[in-house]
Amino acid sequence: MSTPLTTAPAQTAVAARGLTKTYGEGAAIVRALDAVDVDFAAGQFTAIMGPSGSGKSTLMHLLAGLDSATAGHAFLGQTDVTQLSDNGLTELRRHRIGFVFQSFNLLPMFTAEQNITLPLGLAGEKVDREWLDTLVQTLGIADRLSHRPSELSGGQQQRVAIARALITKPEVVFADEPTGNLDTRSGIEVLSFLRRSVRELGRTIIMVTHDPSAASYADRVVLLADGRVAGNIDQPTPDAVLAGLDALRNVDDIAGGVNA
Repeated sequence: MSTPLTTAPAQTAVAARGLTKTYGEGAAIVRALDAVDVDFAAGQFTAIMGPSGSGKSTLMHLLAGLDSATAGHAFLGQTDVTQLSDNGLTELRRHRIGFVFQSFNLLPMFTAEQNITLPLGLAGEKVDREWLDTLVQTLGIADRLSHRPSELSGGQQQRVAIARALITKPEVVFADEPTGNLDTRSGIEVLSFLRRSVRELGRTIIMVTHDPSAASYADRVVLLADGRVAGNIDQPTPDAVLAGLDALRNVDDIAGGVNA
């Protein structure tokens, strides 16, 4: 049973209570997310994993206010995201949330520095040069600020995208398959920088991934299956994540055999 909340618990950056998303009606209804209750701790790197169609991207989109819930509540700090107007959601995403996607989404005509500081310009805020310097030094791109995206490697472009996500000092950064378009070496670099941003810069990161190795960089893995939370793995290793995913698949296989 879901626990009714009017605010999120203390020290929780993001929370869901009874969060549900359905598509269609009647016999054709599809339950992408089914009354999910989950908390994401502040100052922690959390990965969301599960089989294809488990609801992991749907959960992230609802938590970030990118999609509307059918029922339930999503909290960012003490703010009920599901109750915000369109203008309220715009303000939330502009000032309190950062995003890193599989596609880098950099503007090709802008330099790396211009891409990083773009969110501040859109919000009408001044650049904190000390924070910018901290970010680019931490991410190893201080000598690439005058370069345009076409002059950067894939890994460097994603690091620019991470700096852009962090430049507004958001409460939470949502990362959707951030290494999906990168080679192994670049992917490792980006994941290491995400981990450092939590350890050294005090950020909170929630990452959707299908890669057990990527998930092992997180402090915790939340496992989803059939739109529900199916388990948690603290201090994950690639082997532990693989075992958890295999267990979910075995349950699905058994259920399929019973229903066949």
